[in-house]
Amino acid sequence: MTVFNPSLKAAPDKKIQFAVVGGGVIGGGWVARFLLMGFDVKVFDPDPATERKINQVIENARRSLPGLFEYLLPDEGSLIFCSTIGEAVSEAQWICEAIPERLNLKHKVFTEIQEHCSKDAIIASSTSGFKPSELQAVSSNPEQIIVAHPFNPVYLIPLVELVGHLKTTEKATPILTQLGMHPLTVRKEIDAHIADRLLEAVWREGLWLINDGIATTKEIDDAIRYGFGLRWAQMGMFENYRIAGGEEGMAHFIQQFGPALKWPWTKLMDVPELSEELINKIALQSDQQSGHYSITELEHIRDDNLVAMMRALKTKDWGAGNLLNAVDTSLETTSVKPIEILTQRSSVLTVNRVVPTSWLDVNGHMNDSHYAEVFSKASDIILQRIGSDADYIARGFSYFTADMQISYLNECHAGEKISVFTSIHLAEGKKLDLRHEMKNAQGTVCATCTQFLLHVDLNSRKSCPPIEPVASILMALIVPETFSKAENNE
Repeated sequence: MTVFNPSLKAAPDKKIQFAVVGGGVIGGGWVARFLLMGFDVKVFDPDPATERKINQVIENARRSLPGLFEYLLPDEGSLIFCSTIGEAVSEAQWICEAIPERLNLKHKVFTEIQEHCSKDAIIASSTSGFKPSELQAVSSNPEQIIVAHPFNPVYLIPLVELVGHLKTTEKATPILTQLGMHPLTVRKEIDAHIADRLLEAVWREGLWLINDGIATTKEIDDAIRYGFGLRWAQMGMFENYRIAGGEEGMAHFIQQFGPALKWPWTKLMDVPELSEELINKIALQSDQQSGHYSITELEHIRDDNLVAMMRALKTKDWGAGNLLNAVDTSLETTSVKPIEILTQRSSVLTVNRVVPTSWLDVNGHMNDSHYAEVFSKASDIILQRIGSDADYIARGFSYFTADMQISYLNECHAGEKISVFTSIHLAEGKKLDLRHEMKNAQGTVCATCTQFLLHVDLNSRKSCPPIEPVASILMALIVPETFSKAENNE
């Protein structure tokens, strides 16, 4: 389990300064991740189109990353485009190298970086294949250079493979965790690390299947996305095969299917010649499969699906969902301030978040069912505040919604900030009446909700008056019928 440690968050005047050298797809993804998690970034890339390309990636990230979480992300950091490597890295504590996969070029860039950066800075290469020892070959301070290999899109996919000197990777781990990522330390350096070696095995087989006329690009992709890819997204490979072994587990699975590994099923030790004919064949099939979409459209489809899948995993606290829930725990402390004053009819902030892309309906705005979800979350916050928490439920008592009425007043769109303000209008015996008001960033009321709840004995499943501590807390709330602006936590 990845634990997101809020204590790692530096004070605003002591925030980690990030630098990115290389503004392509991966470099841009790193920039977006750093910025949206609240950190300042300096970028260098000689390409005159760098600023345009990176800003496009950032826009993709803004429409998708916040939707993974139930709370607001920190305020965005600042972004500065620099004219030299020295200008970009001189004050940075983390320097991301994301240039093309040419070792001689990387050596040249590392030399220049180390001429200008702090000796304590982490230089993290995004290389997908080179080993740290290869990257460090001409370095004046080799321990400073590590591999921090991400996956596209970097602003959404949490995995980062860490390879290098143990002291440096240990220093890098909490920084990446603070970014909402999952650092995976590779104990021994090896070409292509872990994930890309697995990907290459599937890639090789795919090339052979096309070369031999057995399958098209679409058929191979269908085999993955309708089949084992769905399993891999939640349980990986070995956990799935453990299930396949039945009650006897993994040992039984290997004993049953292990002999098949010696059969001539694969061509993993060979690769078809990437002739012009084969390349054109693959390109044509790819165009036929998805050429009617622009790259931007495909990126949006990919990102929306990733957000939806990872949000689904959050409900079971499984895989990437476990990591996201841990991040939410940290964000809660900064996104929604603790409710200090709660009186009858006083309005308090209970929800503060953005609308994820997965919540949209066919009309392109927030689906009506998710309004109920947001208001239910607001109710949960109030219930916890009055003492109806997990411990109270474990004692056999809780509140059930008896009636809920929602008025839809204005549209809410993906990426839009929404806040809910909740008040208690009635707290009498077993009855609890809540009023919710949802506003957008401009202060416009988008929806209102009245929610009537009954206190229930979970054993008898019948309504009953609350017990302590809820009874005493509610009794105290009933006393003040009026309140001043100072009492209003809005």
